[in-house]
Amino acid sequence: MEALDMVINSVRNISISSIADILVVSYIFYKGYMLIKETRAEQLLKGIILILFLIPVSNFFNLTMLNWILSKTITIGVLSLVIIFQPEIRSALEHLGRTAFNDIHMFEDDETMKKVINEIVNAVGNLSVSRTGALIIVEQFTGLEDVIKTGTRLDAVVSSALLENIFVVNTPLHDGATIIRNDRIISSGCFLPLTNNRELNKKLGTRHRAAIGISEKSDALIIVVSEETGTISLAVNGNMTRNYTKEKLRSILVRIIKKRQHRKLTIREQVVQWIKKIKDSK
Repeated sequence: MEALDMVINSVRNISISSIADILVVSYIFYKGYMLIKETRAEQLLKGIILILFLIPVSNFFNLTMLNWILSKTITIGVLSLVIIFQPEIRSALEHLGRTAFNDIHMFEDDETMKKVINEIVNAVGNLSVSRTGALIIVEQFTGLEDVIKTGTRLDAVVSSALLENIFVVNTPLHDGATIIRNDRIISSGCFLPLTNNRELNKKLGTRHRAAIGISEKSDALIIVVSEETGTISLAVNGNMTRNYTKEKLRSILVRIIKKRQHRKLTIREQVVQWIKKIKDSK
């Protein structure tokens, strides 16, 4: 009965702030794990957990030497982690900034979105038929100004004719990425970071690896046309899907963008409501 009374008293003493605290910490741990899932950091985390488990075990059985080695390993390991996993840490911080304090580079309304997507899809379809290589980035919430600076600024209205002309072989801007923000072609001939994913198909060329690379560092939608086969591919969040038709590409682009716009609007509405409640409570 005493144990039951303790449980009941503990539950009664839980406040709303305590529940919120638990939920926030749980969410942070969950997002942290999702960021390192299926990466080198995940395997390292398992090793650290094993060492932390072995330290009290070695102390319990008076294994002095083993306990000393494990303790020193943890002490030195913290600094080593920062150095070894600098790319993963940077990626995690970029992801945090992207989801919490990002700028808006989305379409102003559905009509503009559909018009731009139609122009892109028509251009991609024609480039696919002629087997002309292309790399088109549709900027989303994450700003790509650092990538834009590597190319030639255009600031032109999106049109299928202009996109097709940009990627004509041997023209000045064809060898690089073209970045679209809202209904404008911002820059062309841009250089992108290549992915470090070693598990990709060896047949994928530089364009495809560059597309996956920038999709790992931003929430942009990247469309690739293979100059060898004319295959249309789409890279999103570090993943690439291939063999798109014009209709399928149009459908998936509209669906992804609308979903993101709705999600962002919902989050902002919640934040506004929370701020209002805090003000009212005062």
